[in-house]
Amino acid sequence: MSHPAKPTEPTVPELMTRLSEQTSRLVRDEMRLVQTELTAKAKQGGTSAGLLGAGGILAWFGFGALIATAILGLALVLPAWAAGLIVTAILFIASAIAALLGKKKMEQLSPAPERTITNVNRDVAEVKEHSHRDNS
Repeated sequence: MSHPAKPTEPTVPELMTRLSEQTSRLVRDEMRLVQTELTAKAKQGGTSAGLLGAGGILAWFGFGALIATAILGLALVLPAWAAGLIVTAILFIASAIAALLGKKKMEQLSPAPERTITNVNRDVAEVKEHSHRDNS
């Protein structure tokens, strides 16, 4: 009766080779994911910026016409200089509010590739877990 051959366990050099190959593949895959995420975010940001710019230019012209209308309307009941001064003060107050809101929104942006960071942290935890099991 012949005994079935036991499967041989990989040698240390073979394990080191596998570790090197798998680590390289993991790093390459994570770098591709980072690149994909950042490219998608950049495209979204570019499109948003273009639309925001077009809207801003159109609003600029409309707002200029509105300002002139407000000054002319106030000039019917006040001296022209007072009408211009009142409208200017209102514009500066509105610009300060808009700048503060924009700053708050900007601080909420996160350019970090969240999925990649999560994946890398999970990979590191798994490698640590396996190394602890193997050392036990």
